[in-house]
Amino acid sequence: MIFRFFLLFCLTVVASVAFSQPVEMLLWPDGAPNDNGIRMPEQEAAAGRVSGVSQSSMYVYLPAGAATPTTAVVICPGGGYVRLAMVHEGHEFARWLNENGMAAIVLKYRMPNGHHEVPLSDAQQALRLVRRHSREWNIAPDRVGIAGFSAGGHLASTAATHFSDSLTRPDFAVLFYPVVSMGATAHAGSRLQLIGESPSPERQREYSNEWRVTAATPPTLLLLSDDDQTVDPLNSSAFYDALKQYRVPAAMYVFPTGGHGWGMRSDFVYHDVWKELVKRWLDELAVKN
Repeated sequence: MIFRFFLLFCLTVVASVAFSQPVEMLLWPDGAPNDNGIRMPEQEAAAGRVSGVSQSSMYVYLPAGAATPTTAVVICPGGGYVRLAMVHEGHEFARWLNENGMAAIVLKYRMPNGHHEVPLSDAQQALRLVRRHSREWNIAPDRVGIAGFSAGGHLASTAATHFSDSLTRPDFAVLFYPVVSMGATAHAGSRLQLIGESPSPERQREYSNEWRVTAATPPTLLLLSDDDQTVDPLNSSAFYDALKQYRVPAAMYVFPTGGHGWGMRSDFVYHDVWKELVKRWLDELAVKN
């Protein structure tokens, strides 16, 4: 009986380490520098979709037992800048990164609600915080990147092209079926939420991230489906073309089918393929750094 109890205790400890829950941190504990004007409480719908986010936070997943400082990925779930798909484009991706020895930070960023500067300020603050905590979290400060899905891909590509200093520049970007442009190929709902119904040409170009690429833009991996009917694949190809124009290391994988929003869903035909591609790309990037 004593042995059985001891064995059960050991298994419980191992399970709690292997499947530890993330720590949630507020991005702006003393108040954000800007406001999105949302006063209604957050709402969580089916499949973990959260809408009406007015207070940003991040969920920190750290891999157990890493002998050396790890790569870290700040994750921006999608949702058209009106909600966040926190599960299959957030927490599930973070757990997979953990299983592969990487730190993951799921960003619950504030919705713009027409205040274009708000999501980017949250993404930049997340990158700052990860680097400030890099020693205690055993993270390599020069391997802190950003990933995003759909509208979260727009936020990630914005962070990769609008940084102001070394703390806010991601070291790499991974973009899944991203919104990139606010022009002719824009996702109408994301554009409306971010820059409004009748944005000026200047504002439109400011957030058309294919026009913001420079030689300082970090290495980028893009993954999407050719039959995406929600976000035009031309968003990704325009960004890839701009990266190559400036000789930024980049790769783009276009799957023949799958549509939009597959994230970590196992019924996506190329689910295992994209995971292997992402892991290999991140591993090779870590070796180069």
